[in-house]
Amino acid sequence: MNRTGRRDAEPLSRAGRRAERLVDAADARLPVLEGGSLLRKAFPEHWSFFLGELALYSLLVLVLTGVWLTFFFQPEMREVVHAGSYPPLRGVRMSAAFDSTLRISFDVRGGLLMRQVHHWAALVFVAAIGLHMLRIFFTGAFRRPRELNWVIGLTLFVVSLAEGFAGYSLPDDLLSGTGLRIAQGIMASIPLVGTYAAFFVFGGEFPGHDIITRLYPVHILLLPGALIALVTVHLVLVFHLKHTQWRGPGRTNRNVVGKPLYPQFTATSTGLSLTVFGVLVLLSGLAQVNPVWKYGPYRPDLVSTGSQPDWYVGFLEGALRLVPPWESKVAGHTFMWNVLLPAVVLPGLLFAVLYAYPFVEQRLTGEWHHEQHLCDRPRERPVRTALGVAGTVFYGVLLLAGGNDIIAFTFRVSVNALTWVLRIALVVAPVLAFLVTRWLCRALTAAERERLVEGVPTGEIRQTVAGGYESDHGPVGTFRPGAPRRPLTGARTGTPFRTDREPERRDR
Repeated sequence: MNRTGRRDAEPLSRAGRRAERLVDAADARLPVLEGGSLLRKAFPEHWSFFLGELALYSLLVLVLTGVWLTFFFQPEMREVVHAGSYPPLRGVRMSAAFDSTLRISFDVRGGLLMRQVHHWAALVFVAAIGLHMLRIFFTGAFRRPRELNWVIGLTLFVVSLAEGFAGYSLPDDLLSGTGLRIAQGIMASIPLVGTYAAFFVFGGEFPGHDIITRLYPVHILLLPGALIALVTVHLVLVFHLKHTQWRGPGRTNRNVVGKPLYPQFTATSTGLSLTVFGVLVLLSGLAQVNPVWKYGPYRPDLVSTGSQPDWYVGFLEGALRLVPPWESKVAGHTFMWNVLLPAVVLPGLLFAVLYAYPFVEQRLTGEWHHEQHLCDRPRERPVRTALGVAGTVFYGVLLLAGGNDIIAFTFRVSVNALTWVLRIALVVAPVLAFLVTRWLCRALTAAERERLVEGVPTGEIRQTVAGGYESDHGPVGTFRPGAPRRPLTGARTGTPFRTDREPERRDR
């Protein structure tokens, strides 16, 4: 039998041999064509490697529920009078978009459940991508040859933020309208071109008459197409470059120890997909999210009390609330620093640093010369881990600031005092988090080295020749994923552990 499954009963013709060479060349250029080897491809079994699958299945739920919702939603801003089955808003003038959202929620069978599944899936999707990126960052899985996949994953995260905000704005309720008003202010804060950009996007002075109509194709066509394309390229690169894995016996830079794609990993992944579907439906049936009928239709002269965006854009809201009202006029132009800095400059710098980080770290550590297929444990890279924790704390302070009014009302404290506390924490807390995390990583590494050298206490006490007493120690029998298996020479030098087959690396 030849590689295509046909029996070699007679010699191939010249055209046949040429076609076979073309198949061989295609297999060499596109590894996804190697069906047999793909089915045997190994995947690590540790739970942290399934965060990407969690995002993938959440995206699948988003696509399925989104297609269903498009049959009933009307992306129009023309004014109508609501005549649906929700009595408090019956007879109220509203946009056709908000009216169709109410009809989906109360008049279409299963409509409210589908809306909530769609919304919860969006929240889980963004959260899964964020956690997946954190796992890659803390374990160093972004290093050569995976720098491009890090860039793709980060772009996927940015596009998912934009997609979430676009979908969040479509119902045209009072809460989403407040978010659009903030977005319009952010656009207008950009010097020189901001007012023109806002006028073009909204189709005139805010709120305009075209923003929902323009957001709709962006939400259901452009951004989903970009997401699916990025996910496809990401998965192709994962298959081509193979998975990273924790260090351990039999695991090297040249192999992957785990479950083969078929049937073991396929069965596990299928179970995860069904679990994701079930949990999202259960969550949507029990936990209410985005009750637009409580907010009412959007009116430019009203702002909903306690307006809180979805968590993934909450850090922008917090940044806007923390920056003092700084403005300046230069050559007849007003610069709104209190909007430009937190909503344009800060996110731009944040994502620029994230895009550049893999290349900068590898240059500083000298690791860009060699491929890295084994994961670091966070404690073995104290500086990188400390930077990641500091960035997470920075984001957390901004997220808290986005709800400073709710926090102040709930705990009966002054909103102004709380704002100043969060302003100070935004500067001090990340620095403290960096120092404490770096110290903790080094302490854990030292304790682990000592445990490997001295062993674990057996609970037995013996008397020495000199008449003293000492506890007996036995060899270490249990190890965490990636943990070293034997003590190393120079354990006090602060260098990371090495397995028998792993070259030494410099920590920063």
